Amino acid sequence: MSPVLNYLGLALSLIAAIGIGLLIGSVPRRRREGEILRAAQDEAEQAKKELLLEARQQAQELRDEAEERAKRREEDVARAEERVAKREERLGTRATYLEKIEDSLRADEEELVKLKDEGSKLLEQGKHQLEQVAGWTQDQAREHLLKVVENDSQRYFSRKVEDIERRAREEAEERAAHIVATAVQRYASEYVEESTVSSVPLPSEEFKGRIIGREGRNIKTFEALTGVELLVDDTPEMVVLSCFHPLRREVARMALARLIEDGRIHPAQIEEKVQRAKARLAERVKEEGRKAAFDLGIDLHPELAALLGRLHYRTSYGQNQLVHSIEVSVIAKILAEELGVNSKKAKRAGLLHDIGKAVDHEVDGPHAVISADLARRYGEAKDVVQAIAAHHEDVEPSGILDILIQAADTLSAARPGARQETYERYVQRLHDLEELCRSFPAVQEAYAIQAGREVRVMVQPDRASDDAAAKIAYDIARAIEQELSYPGEIKVNVIRQTQFSESAK
Repeated sequence: MSPVLNYLGLALSLIAAIGIGLLIGSVPRRRREGEILRAAQDEAEQAKKELLLEARQQAQELRDEAEERAKRREEDVARAEERVAKREERLGTRATYLEKIEDSLRADEEELVKLKDEGSKLLEQGKHQLEQVAGWTQDQAREHLLKVVENDSQRYFSRKVEDIERRAREEAEERAAHIVATAVQRYASEYVEESTVSSVPLPSEEFKGRIIGREGRNIKTFEALTGVELLVDDTPEMVVLSCFHPLRREVARMALARLIEDGRIHPAQIEEKVQRAKARLAERVKEEGRKAAFDLGIDLHPELAALLGRLHYRTSYGQNQLVHSIEVSVIAKILAEELGVNSKKAKRAGLLHDIGKAVDHEVDGPHAVISADLARRYGEAKDVVQAIAAHHEDVEPSGILDILIQAADTLSAARPGARQETYERYVQRLHDLEELCRSFPAVQEAYAIQAGREVRVMVQPDRASDDAAAKIAYDIARAIEQELSYPGEIKVNVIRQTQFSESAK
């Protein structure tokens, strides 16, 4: 509803109200009410005029605003029509240009067809002339040429195939060496070899007497409860724990440290501290296993993680077995990535390949088979179990994953410094191995490779026949067994090569 009608309705309502008021008034006061009525009428008339004037002003404003909007709308439409006209003009120009290009391409296509026809005619004429000059048809010439090429190609390709096979073998060996070198280089860990003794510092010399106790009862109780030999000698403020079993030695070290810290050393206190040390060590073993699995991003069964943690206190040739297992896992993962094999399974198999060493003193059999049985028991995949069982060839390898775990295990164990052998001793051992091989007659050169796991011996072909080379390999292997000390086994390869060369002029 418009404002004008609103104002009119308001005025009429006011007038009606005034009329009703006049009717209700009393008769004796008619005169005064007449005056009031006239005043009200005048006031209503004035209000009516003001309302009408205001309504006209608002109507005029609305009319002006509508005209302004219509004017702007017309301007926008005019601009849009102008843009459309310009765009149509550009499209028309482009269409004309495309028609010209199409006409040019059509003319070029016709010219190309003509040239193709002329070329075919010239080719046929040339073939006909060649047949007349040679006295052979095209089929006869082709048959003769094929025979000539076949005879020459048989000799050429036989040499070519041999050369390709040789290069393929060389490239395969080079690629394998590169993969192994890359894997070892990408995993370079620092490691200090383990020892079979632990030293425990003492606050003062008087603690030696407390540890021994009256008539040696304290030291006897301690050794009986821990299974560790406690050596109290003249070393100032120091005692030594000696035991081949790392778990027992660690329990003894923790218990003795607590006893020294407490100061009260007697059989009952020793028994209490040993029991607490065993409980703390059990928790630490679980934590070591969980931490190793977490660092590698592997989700393990809790029992497997606990067994893995026990490897932290197990050594082989001075090499910590948990560190070795982590190293094998990382190397196997890198090798698998290089070869496009499932790296997750390689990583799991590498970490669990020696898990059986945690219980091999409780179960009879090769540790690889025990490891595979444990992995199978706790739900590991079949190919992971197979790779674990085959890493020492107690089970025949059946896939690339088995070979990868073998290679990673060998790389971790055989690299210099990994096991109980200093770098100088390692270099000296390789030097002795090469010198032993060179001491045989007819040997031209010898090279120790694969960290001393293999030795390649070059013999002089004019001084040793094939049969003699086989005998030299046997003699060198027996001499190594008798004269050298080495871990694992050493493969002896004797190479005899006769080479002939001619020059073509």
